[in-house]
Amino acid sequence: MQATTVAIVTGASRGLGQALAMGLLGPDTYLCTVARTRNTELAARAAQSGAQLQQIQCDLADPAAAEQTATRIMGSLPTDAQRYLLINNAGIVDPVGQADQLLQASAITAALTLNITSVMLLTAAFVQASKPRQADSRILNISSGAGRNPTPGWSVYCASKAALDHYTRVLACENHGVRAVALAPGVIDTAMQHAIRGAAPADFPNVAKFQQLHEQGQLSSPEATAARILRYIVRDDFGDTVLDDIRNYD
Repeated sequence: MQATTVAIVTGASRGLGQALAMGLLGPDTYLCTVARTRNTELAARAAQSGAQLQQIQCDLADPAAAEQTATRIMGSLPTDAQRYLLINNAGIVDPVGQADQLLQASAITAALTLNITSVMLLTAAFVQASKPRQADSRILNISSGAGRNPTPGWSVYCASKAALDHYTRVLACENHGVRAVALAPGVIDTAMQHAIRGAAPADFPNVAKFQQLHEQGQLSSPEATAARILRYIVRDDFGDTVLDDIRNYD
């Protein structure tokens, strides 16, 4: 069956990425996911829904692997879809620690590669592949409030998300014929949040705040957030606000 929508989602093995991928499955969709591990639940759901699914196992924190994956994905996309979506969701908060303790270049480099370099690589390949097709092409970069507000202990994460925001603004003003948004998704109950709550206060002074959010049930579920994002990404005004927050919408 011909796909009317082609969607690419990174970080789809769990959490928000998995929920986004699940929500995109449908008989008229070609879905390509990128994650370090294969998602058997997603594969089973795709078979039930009649969706076309390609799962690519790749560690996007490895620059060479990220580059190869970007080229591979864009060379295999259906050419006659009506809409093309790229959702750059993969990200990592580590390394967590005060700025004067960030002494391991490998940890910093891996985080920056995953959070921003892989986004640039996938986006460049996506734009090159989708532009000749003159279809409705949209890029959604999952950002964070941490990129817009300094958070002690999150130097690397804040810096990478701030870079992601500004990169998205540059992409949008270059006018490549694609709509691009950097979207803060709010605080979600994911494995990342679990790791954050386990951080040492000396490394992350705001840990008590996140523990309290969890205890008070103020974290959104991945499924609820994904549903809101998928409604957002097909809006007619998508791209009008380049730096956005899903909490501004129902």
